[in-house]
Amino acid sequence: MCGIVGYIGRREAYPIIINGLKRLEYRGYDSAGIVLSTPKGFELVKTKGKVSDLEEKSTSIDQTPTIGIGHTRWATHGVPNDVNSHPHLSNNGRIVLVHNGIIENYESIKKLLIEKGYTFQSDTDTEVLVNFIQLFQEEQNLNLRDAVRLALNEVVGAYAIAVLDNQDPDTIVVARLGSPLAIGIGKDEFFIASDASPFIEFTKDAIYLEDGDMASIRLGEEVAIHTIHNNEPVSLDIQELQLNIEAIEKGGYEHFMLKEIYEQPRSIRDTMRGRLLVDEGIIKMAGIWDNQERFLKAKRIIIVACGTSYHAGLVAEYMIEDFARIPVEVEYASEFRYRNPIIKKNDVVIAISQSGETADTLAALKLAKEKGAFIFGINNVVGSSIARITDAGAYTHAGPEIGVASTKAFTAQLTILSLIALKLGKKNGELSNEKYNLLTRELDRIPELVEKILIDCEGKIEAIAEKYKDNRNAIYLGRGYNYPSALEGALKLKEISYIHAEGYPAAEMKHGPIALLDENMPVIVIATKRGYYEKVVSNIQEIKSRSARIIAVVNEGDEQVIAMADDHIFIPETAEEFTPILAAIPLQLLSYWIAVKLGKNVDQPRNLAKSVTVE
Repeated sequence: MCGIVGYIGRREAYPIIINGLKRLEYRGYDSAGIVLSTPKGFELVKTKGKVSDLEEKSTSIDQTPTIGIGHTRWATHGVPNDVNSHPHLSNNGRIVLVHNGIIENYESIKKLLIEKGYTFQSDTDTEVLVNFIQLFQEEQNLNLRDAVRLALNEVVGAYAIAVLDNQDPDTIVVARLGSPLAIGIGKDEFFIASDASPFIEFTKDAIYLEDGDMASIRLGEEVAIHTIHNNEPVSLDIQELQLNIEAIEKGGYEHFMLKEIYEQPRSIRDTMRGRLLVDEGIIKMAGIWDNQERFLKAKRIIIVACGTSYHAGLVAEYMIEDFARIPVEVEYASEFRYRNPIIKKNDVVIAISQSGETADTLAALKLAKEKGAFIFGINNVVGSSIARITDAGAYTHAGPEIGVASTKAFTAQLTILSLIALKLGKKNGELSNEKYNLLTRELDRIPELVEKILIDCEGKIEAIAEKYKDNRNAIYLGRGYNYPSALEGALKLKEISYIHAEGYPAAEMKHGPIALLDENMPVIVIATKRGYYEKVVSNIQEIKSRSARIIAVVNEGDEQVIAMADDHIFIPETAEEFTPILAAIPLQLLSYWIAVKLGKNVDQPRNLAKSVTVE
């Protein structure tokens, strides 16, 4: 969601903060702002729109100060406009704050403040918080750090904040509960950001604040971290960043999304590297190996995830039940804890999240942990909140994913989940040696098959996109393992082109969606040879008889479906279990090219955020 950037040091803060905010644009936002601390007071600029709009509006301010904070806002309280944009000032003008998260009890705090004579310009919960800090500071004559700590102890909600006080101009106070925040440690300088990308070219050393921690960052001193609740000191855990600057640049591609689609042969291979040893018939995964008894003795596995990760979890349900014969339930993390779920100590809960910061997924994990379940995380970001809270886990090694619509993270998640399912099935004896060896060899081929799809589809999918870009609805169909692929294909089209699309099991078409079919309805059908092929052919015939237009994803040499389809896209044949990885590639490209031809912002779709850190 919202992005936070801050700097204190010897350099000019303005260009560092602006460039940092641009790095965080992938998180999704609708307004931006910056404040610099000068001997004369704060220089503050904020505006609805993009960081480029903020730059244009900032030409008249003093850009030489060496301390400041910036923000990109994804609206929660109050519509996107200049007034509701961050940073927000306290009534006395002494304190300024940026905030990622939601203060749930802001209305009661606001009522208290109004009774004490405070006034408000915006509709935000953030302006309430900054004035609440002022209240503690003035009534108890506190320094900024203590005022922030006491105010936060009265707050209910989630937050990552950065705060400045113009009477203590060499200090930034930061805190987090639920929303991520990193501190970059340089030589005589410090950086703060929602993730490490804004400061990666300046330092490789970073501290990730834990939930419930706050830090006082002061020039010439070591970062001081304390717990918000009881002010206990916290030892510094400085980590070396694995990120590199090249990974977060476009590398000659027009969009990050296209770059990330074409990175998938490598990202899938990197996810398997060191884990899948085909010649030895071994899958090495420390997180599974060290805890295999918990998995093998589990009465069931619960997978919690949101969005694209949820679709990866649905594929995993098929695989784990098929290979290992362990019951699996897949839950939307956003609904999991609100239905009073039954969680037992012999359950295993797997959380899937690209960012490792998804608020709903984190909340589901915390509930599962309280109930005594074993929790396992799959995410793409080293040091993320999910990586830290789980008992064990596995990184996908997909590399940074900047495009909001997930592509390479999805196929990397499917790769990890395939490895887990195969390892569990082999270990508990439910998967025969013959089938295990066949599947591991087939999985090892997937990167080269993805590469083949990317080469073969060059230009073809763009031409198909031109034909269908003006349709306002679409239906995606698949059976078995390809049903989750249909859901994911529809989600991609919705996310970046704003075309209404729905995914269904192919057999469910007759139970309602068939009423939508006419000559204006494109139907994208995944019709691979392995996976209920004859049944899907029958569904295609039903679609054809109702004049709907058919785009078929088929295996090479399939003349039967091609004869019925208006357009077709070839993917190589592989084991049924791995077709969702291959099918994802043309569906991603179709959504991409439709969005491009409609002139949409492919990397930063409207209203969406890469990392959903609030409920």
